[in-house]
Amino acid sequence: MQNQAIRGFRASFLDAIADPFYEPEADCIRYFADGLLVVEHGKVKDFGNYVDLATQYADLAITHYPDRLIVSGFIDTHIHFPQTEMIASYGEQLLEWLSTYTFPTERKFADRNYASKIASIFLEELLRNGTTTALVFTTIFPQSTDAFFEEAQRRNLRMIAGKVMMDRNAPDFLTDTAESSYIETKQLIEKWHKCDRLLYAVTPRFAVTSTPEQLTNIGKLLAEFPDVYLHTHLSENVKEVAYVAEVFPESAGYLDVYDQAGLVGERSVFAHGVQLTDQEFARLSEAKAAIAFCPTSNMFLGSGLFKIEKAKSQENPVKVGLGTDVGAGTSFSMLKTACAAYQVAQLRSQKLSAFQALFLATLGGARALCLEDKLGNFEIGKEADFVVLNLRPTPIMALRNKPLDLDNPPILTEISDQLFATLIMGDDRAITATYIMGELALI
Repeated sequence: MQNQAIRGFRASFLDAIADPFYEPEADCIRYFADGLLVVEHGKVKDFGNYVDLATQYADLAITHYPDRLIVSGFIDTHIHFPQTEMIASYGEQLLEWLSTYTFPTERKFADRNYASKIASIFLEELLRNGTTTALVFTTIFPQSTDAFFEEAQRRNLRMIAGKVMMDRNAPDFLTDTAESSYIETKQLIEKWHKCDRLLYAVTPRFAVTSTPEQLTNIGKLLAEFPDVYLHTHLSENVKEVAYVAEVFPESAGYLDVYDQAGLVGERSVFAHGVQLTDQEFARLSEAKAAIAFCPTSNMFLGSGLFKIEKAKSQENPVKVGLGTDVGAGTSFSMLKTACAAYQVAQLRSQKLSAFQALFLATLGGARALCLEDKLGNFEIGKEADFVVLNLRPTPIMALRNKPLDLDNPPILTEISDQLFATLIMGDDRAITATYIMGELALI
């Protein structure tokens, strides 16, 4: 149920209005030391300095968060809800990890009640970490997708998900067929896509678990439903890339397998991209496709270091969002994920600023998901999903970050420094509250 009342929120506010990878940061970031956000029917009605808007909204009921920083809700561009219970599983790299841990766990999701139970835990964990939108893998079982969407719908969340499609190179208990996956996916699209705030992603697991016939049917679905998403994995691990070349010897590379089936487009989101070639970056740029950068997962599975400087190059810019990739990813927290992204950049002799990380976690993620008209910042008319951050939730962070003093408000460089410390040191303890369409979802 959307909020039907007008209400206000007063605090310090920070949001991204342009891409700081390509423009001066001062032109990309909007900061109000004492701001007012006005929400009506779950959407942003007004936004600006409190002193400029206070008279106009003198009778408005205002929720005040002194010494807090409000940012747009975090957007996770790649995560697996059935892997919630197997997070932090020891000792394997990608292909072995799938067979040892992932496939046996996902088998449990044939049970609709079990899927509902884990979906509820999963969504509450996202909200507890300030994540308000995610692009989500379910499992091969349609009932697991129904369970996920029902739990997301109950919470009025902007979520994107899809049934996994695998018709070979996986255990018999987790495979469908090219025909059954087409029929079941079509039924799920017709049931859930654009139902309330829910959207659908056609979801082949990765190239080697789909036959050419299944990939062809996926291309057919994308043609029949041009506003759904394509969500899959791409070039994560060296052995995986070699496996794809073995299974598809006629292809010119991993991305080309998808391209030949018509799966590379503006609404395609490819997780990882660690092993991409320059030519593949160029093709993704040309197609306006997106990459989900999953740093904690890439390091945990030993997959490698994502070349963010290639993705965000001037020559071949690619849309990029952050993905936690739970359960190979090690945290639901987008703060922890941004910290890992910074570390990956450092290991590649690159820099990732606090404002660039904020962009990736908010407006960049919205752009990756073609949702920048609805999410990503506090532009008037957008959906009011946002997070109240405590920059001083622990003793050491309270020592590191000074209180937000409205009498002597910090300048942009100072708020950048405090945000950076929060990204590096923060976790779920830094989340004071999460709001969905202007309604308190978690505190």
